[in-house]
Amino acid sequence: MTSAATSSDTARSISDIAPPSVWTKLAYGVGAIAYGVKDNGFNFFLLLFYSQIVGLDARLVGLAILCALVVDAISDPIVGYWSDNFRSRWGRRHPFMYASAIPVALSFYLLWNPPVGWSQQSLFFYLLGLSIVIRTAITLYETPSAALAPDLTSDYEQRSSLIGYRFYFGWTGGNLMTVIMFFLIFPTFTTDLVPSGQFARESYAVYGIIASVMIFAAIMISALGTHSRIKHLNPPPPKRTMTMGRVFKEIFETLSERAFASLFIANLFGAVATGLAGGLTFYFLVYFWGFSSIQQGYITLGTFLAALIGFVLAPIITRTIGKKRGAMIIGLVAFLGAPVPIVLRLLDILSSNGTDFVFWFVFVTNVVDVGLIICFQILVSSMGADLVEQSELKTGRRSEGVFTSAMTFVRKCVQGFGLMAASFVLALANFPKGAAVGEVPQESIWSLGAYYVPAILTLWIAMMVFVSTYSISREDHEENLRKLAEKKVISSGT
Repeated sequence: MTSAATSSDTARSISDIAPPSVWTKLAYGVGAIAYGVKDNGFNFFLLLFYSQIVGLDARLVGLAILCALVVDAISDPIVGYWSDNFRSRWGRRHPFMYASAIPVALSFYLLWNPPVGWSQQSLFFYLLGLSIVIRTAITLYETPSAALAPDLTSDYEQRSSLIGYRFYFGWTGGNLMTVIMFFLIFPTFTTDLVPSGQFARESYAVYGIIASVMIFAAIMISALGTHSRIKHLNPPPPKRTMTMGRVFKEIFETLSERAFASLFIANLFGAVATGLAGGLTFYFLVYFWGFSSIQQGYITLGTFLAALIGFVLAPIITRTIGKKRGAMIIGLVAFLGAPVPIVLRLLDILSSNGTDFVFWFVFVTNVVDVGLIICFQILVSSMGADLVEQSELKTGRRSEGVFTSAMTFVRKCVQGFGLMAASFVLALANFPKGAAVGEVPQESIWSLGAYYVPAILTLWIAMMVFVSTYSISREDHEENLRKLAEKKVISSGT
């Protein structure tokens, strides 16, 4: 057999590893429910709960989340690097996944059950402390768990499929908890004294219990469901003397990849935009559009359809026009179209609140737009997975955890800079704290939309500019696999 034939066979052995079974994909995907539930809670309910119900100043809520982000700047890359190099009979990733289950669930429960009667200062430090604990605990799970994707398959198209499961369950799992809130929990606590259970403290106490159980179950199902694949995953690099200097040197060496910088900065802008949008979602649904709790529940139900659109569309886009080109086209359509209903209302083109047309117009545009956004996120995440082999060629190490931790850190900016931006939009609009529906001045409602639209469009356009600089194509990825195969042939002496 010629050396060229040997290289070709070895290349196929890398890219043609038996793809993950449907069960493995499901288990891997279900794990995202934990982050999805936590994410939805932080994005949609946290600012509203602590500012409008608990009574903590909205700016202090944003500040607490932002301060906790500083801790992540240190913990995320360390956990990622640690899981890349961890040695155990359960592989590199699973020990972290199992260890995180109880701390994540318990701290999330405590977040929604703050003490009654505490001062603003005490509530601020309570929120700050729990935010740090939750961030650290979810990092111990999400970073090693998400880092499994490049290990489970190296195939260009299969990665989009596998990551599609992750995003589908992440969106629908977190959304399911939101639907439960609107259709079951909020109605239960609606009384004559509290016309909407959305403003009842007891609603969020129940939410904390149910959400914590879902988080714990999702982590354990994912860890157990992918446990059998441990023996097929890549081993850690050879043992070497480790110092803090060497650790950070290797982290920076890994993250110096130019294609990574493109995705990192793009995701940074995208995460802040998502946090801004998420933090104000229910302000728009409740105050700007005047939707009832049931109508808000239906809007939330639409996310299940949106997740299905993204889940089905992303592999098709990957197969037909490629990840980067698809992400650019889908992203531009989604992000330019997202604020259209708000703009039409600001221009008095859309009819008044309370009509069926307004509700269904917002519902349909939201489903389509969120579906395209999910597709975009899957494509960009799959682009990130393709960085692993390019980095391995350069450094000689597989660093899935380091890359994933960097992106996890970006996603957590959703709760940091994103919620901070949302709190300042509310302040600029002179939005009153604790106001019921009908008590907010029309000037504040109009200003909410007027400040929000240019802010969100600026962030999304900046994100797309950096996505356009990403440079790894399908051909580049396959060439990286071929070169890695040749290096294995040379190192094995065959």
